[in-house]
Amino acid sequence: MPIPVGTPSDATEPTASSRTVVADIAARVRAVGPTLGRTRLVLIDGPAGSGKTTLAAALATELHAQVVHMDDLYPGWSGLSAGVTRLHDEILLPLADGHPAEYRRYDWHTASLAEPHPVPVADVLIVEGCGSGSRRPARWSTLLIWVETTDDERLARGLARDGADARSHWLRWMAEERALYAAQDTAARADVHLDGHGQLRL
Repeated sequence: MPIPVGTPSDATEPTASSRTVVADIAARVRAVGPTLGRTRLVLIDGPAGSGKTTLAAALATELHAQVVHMDDLYPGWSGLSAGVTRLHDEILLPLADGHPAEYRRYDWHTASLAEPHPVPVADVLIVEGCGSGSRRPARWSTLLIWVETTDDERLARGLARDGADARSHWLRWMAEERALYAAQDTAARADVHLDGHGQLRL
């Protein structure tokens, strides 16, 4: 992610126990048939800085799957809802019809769309990022995973990466995502709940 103009950070280090959780989640995905055309769709949602990116990387390795990052779809710090629309329209709709998709990555340095990224029809697609589990994308989900940690921890993670000057961006983003999650009831609809260190929340 670019610094100082970036997107909310999710970096955490996987542990042995979190790797076991990843293996269990992967087995659960494999046990279900395709839900998005010929593809199994895994959505990893939750507040910024909770650990979604790390989980997505580990799960992608386990499932040999492509990952689409919502950070590449938001058109800037105020683009949370627009990113969800781009996910639905540019990526999921074509795949639901059995066609490959493509999106252009948003470049946070230049505040413009950059190079195209193909999303082929595949066995599994993982989408991680705030808003990915909203109702319109989630109608095709094989598994919706919710990852959450405390506001203090995730803000600390974000500012450690983006710098103290990004604090106002982060606070505004956190307010916007709270409103989105309340409207979408995302956590309550999730199939799996994890904490910010890859452990199951009971």
